[in-house]
Amino acid sequence: MCACVVLVVGMVAAINLAVPMLAASDLHPSASALIWIVDTYVLFFACLVIPGGAAGDRFGRKGVLLAGLALFALGALLSAIATDVPFLVAGRAVTGIGAAAVLPNTLAVLLHAVPAARKGVTIATWASMTGIGGVVGNVGGGAVLAGGSWRWLFAAAVPLSLVLVALVARIAPLSPRHERPLSPLGVVLLVGASVALLLGIVEGPEEGWASPIVLCGFTGSVVLLVLWTFVELKAEHPLLDPRLFRVPALRSACLGMTAIFFGMFALFYVNASFLQYGKGFGVLATGLGIIPLTVPVILGARHVGKLVRRFGVDGIVALAFLCCGGGLIGLSTSDASTPYPVYAAWLVVTGIGVTLALPTLSAAISGSLPPAQAGVGAGLQATTREFGSALGVAVIGTVLTGRFVAALPSDIRADHDPHTVAQALAAVPGRSPEVISAFVTGASTALRVIGVSVLVLGALVVLQSRLSRNTK
Repeated sequence: MCACVVLVVGMVAAINLAVPMLAASDLHPSASALIWIVDTYVLFFACLVIPGGAAGDRFGRKGVLLAGLALFALGALLSAIATDVPFLVAGRAVTGIGAAAVLPNTLAVLLHAVPAARKGVTIATWASMTGIGGVVGNVGGGAVLAGGSWRWLFAAAVPLSLVLVALVARIAPLSPRHERPLSPLGVVLLVGASVALLLGIVEGPEEGWASPIVLCGFTGSVVLLVLWTFVELKAEHPLLDPRLFRVPALRSACLGMTAIFFGMFALFYVNASFLQYGKGFGVLATGLGIIPLTVPVILGARHVGKLVRRFGVDGIVALAFLCCGGGLIGLSTSDASTPYPVYAAWLVVTGIGVTLALPTLSAAISGSLPPAQAGVGAGLQATTREFGSALGVAVIGTVLTGRFVAALPSDIRADHDPHTVAQALAAVPGRSPEVISAFVTGASTALRVIGVSVLVLGALVVLQSRLSRNTK
């Protein structure tokens, strides 16, 4: 079960390493297409993880887990052989649907398989796999991509998925089924609202913020979200009851979780390209280059509970956002001449913020709900994490593209209108220093915007938490 978690979470991190290769590939993706290639997987993962758990309850957790792994393998295969961007994005969508079926059912299978005395340790071990999955995705993805083709990343996932299918079929026990409703209309509306929101954000720089497609995206997102709320409120057994967000502590913790992953995966998206374009790192060195971020998570996560008991939830959450947002702003000061140890130090600062935030906010989400709704709490955590990740990639990709284009020399913009580094380098190969300088400028601005956004969101989270405590 832990290997399944590492596989689906690792793919979220690994794809960022392939962005420069994809940009220079024979698919010739635009800047917005690159964001969709990264985000489609995360978006379907985020929106379907709660329905995936409900499907496991109703149709059998082992069966849905096996179906999810098979879909993951199919989506990876489609991505590996894609001949154009829509084909690749479709493959990523299938892979995301598979991941959403895998993640919640791994925990459900584990909790059914172990005795009650071991459930606490089992949950902690399972949860730690999400962090390990990020490390494995960066290092393993870097090793695979060092072979020279982005297709190998997806191809490598196929046999891994099939091996896990065989192991799950042989080892995992069957568990009882429950008549849990699926609310397919609610699922469709939530996916549609999320896609429409990202459509508006992602297409803005290339299509124009007042263009019909962008305005329709934002308007459609609002309309679909309102319809989703109406449908879920009317449902006898909603998958995700909007009334839950009346609980102030739950509302602030979910916002906090979304904000932390918004910042972290925005960093992952830019970091991979910055180290390869700006610092000249190879893809394997780039995968290893993010490891300083994970050191505090590995060494410090077990001590966070003691800090919370000593300084209080609000104090630790405030410190977490200060470190995370401050670290991102610190990273925004880096350029091609910045020594890597300085860059790594800012990664550690950001990692400290992530380390303080994740267990604290996870406990806040779980503690805001009664024990009978523990499954809803777990689903909310997964949904907020993945949606924050998708939103972070979309926003930083949008800011990066806009600032990169503005920083290019005027003659390159006028004559070639490039929106990615690969397009600019192909158009004017003799002027790569100017192109790379424009990219570094764009990356710095994008990280600064994300860092400030994380600080503002963190202040809102702490303020909401304090107000909720004062009104009790």
